[in-house]
Amino acid sequence: MSLSYWDYLTLLLLRPLFAIAVVLLFIVSGWYLAWKLVLVHVPLVQEIFGLKKKPIKPKPPTRGRFSKFYSTMETQPASKW
Repeated sequence: MSLSYWDYLTLLLLRPLFAIAVVLLFIVSGWYLAWKLVLVHVPLVQEIFGLKKKPIKPKPPTRGRFSKFYSTMETQPASKW
């Protein structure tokens, strides 16, 4: 029993290609399901992929220790030497 040209082509090229395609399809569909169901809700993943923009709050002018110190100095009356 000898194999024909089509049998050799199927055995050596098409079957491995189909096997690789099925494995890749399985991996991609698993990743897609994991992304849609779980990963999109994880804050670390959102931050890495830039999905969640952090609101930028302007800093108040009296935010530090020095500004508080100098503002209390301005309100106190100046003492005479």
